[in-house]
Amino acid sequence: MAQVEFWQGNKAIAMGAIAAGCRFFGGYPITPSTEIMEVMSEELPRLGGKFVQMEDEIGGIAATIGASIAGLKAMTGSSGPGISLKQELLGYAYIAEIPMVLADVQRGGPSTGLPTKVSQADVMQAKWGTHGDHATIAYAPSSIQECYEITVKAFNMAERFRQPVLVMADEVVGHMREKIVIPEPGSFEIVNRKKPTVCPDEFVPYKADDDDIPPMAAFGDGYRWHVTGLTSNDWGFPTNEADEIDKKANRIIRKVDRCRDEIVEFKQESMEDAEIMVVSYGSVSRSALRAIRELRLEGVKVGHFRPITLWPFPDKEIAEIAKRVKHIIVPELNAGQMVGEVIKAAAGKCEVHARNLINGELYKPDQIMSFIKEVA
Repeated sequence: MAQVEFWQGNKAIAMGAIAAGCRFFGGYPITPSTEIMEVMSEELPRLGGKFVQMEDEIGGIAATIGASIAGLKAMTGSSGPGISLKQELLGYAYIAEIPMVLADVQRGGPSTGLPTKVSQADVMQAKWGTHGDHATIAYAPSSIQECYEITVKAFNMAERFRQPVLVMADEVVGHMREKIVIPEPGSFEIVNRKKPTVCPDEFVPYKADDDDIPPMAAFGDGYRWHVTGLTSNDWGFPTNEADEIDKKANRIIRKVDRCRDEIVEFKQESMEDAEIMVVSYGSVSRSALRAIRELRLEGVKVGHFRPITLWPFPDKEIAEIAKRVKHIIVPELNAGQMVGEVIKAAAGKCEVHARNLINGELYKPDQIMSFIKEVA
């Protein structure tokens, strides 16, 4: 029977990870994500898992990568400055194809910035924070229910595609509390990484199947493989051969891009006859929906589009809607990040209006109502 709880967002992220099979957390405490660590430190030992508070943020993601290579579903978490410190090893996980989940509970920046205030300024960092070319999967929950469910999904995607997946909550979502319905175990999908089906003597570590994803053996399973942050060939050893470099570089992007339509998630409300569309995500979407519902009662033809996956971005879907609306409003808690993607998707078919707030406060519904009335 489903269980009803009253949880904080960060706790829901931690419990969603455990439900997905996470049995290792390596991290370092940082506001506003510390509660994820606290819950993991209590729950994982009871389940035979491992919790390690490392010496710093870099050590946290390094330990997480190591645990995943050893065969465990693994997670780390942080915010702002910590996410910046993790970028080099995040890139290592991309190129070495190590599944893991990174929870980023966003706060104001740059640098130490606003440790206790809300922000959505890590959107572009999630995509481009680590150097080099790779495909990013990043989710933005807007409720406690989604914190749980999206974290389960993030693990499924990480295990399936053999790469890091980000859960991009913000401080408001991470710290607010509301009702959550915990589904029964076995009532939702759990994905585990593909294992080799050949004998150890025939195992080629990075030889991909038709889906561009190679099976992954755990250290200790009897399969030998080499792991490096250098671009490697199918055997996992560094290569300078142009054809092998091209093969690896394109495959780690293609394995995600070919499944783009399956990965992308979004929700719409009141878009059937809308002339104005508000595009928002995370905590801002809660204020936006309140504003839209009130203005609908006044006869304003306004609707809402909420990206659940920030990356891959739902550009094709927004492009179609842009053909039939007059205005798109993009309220964000940053100086303008996702709005650039919306402008590219709209491609001049309608007007796109950026509305940016970077003072550590959350948009109120009446502020978003004012933005809508300006163009209505």
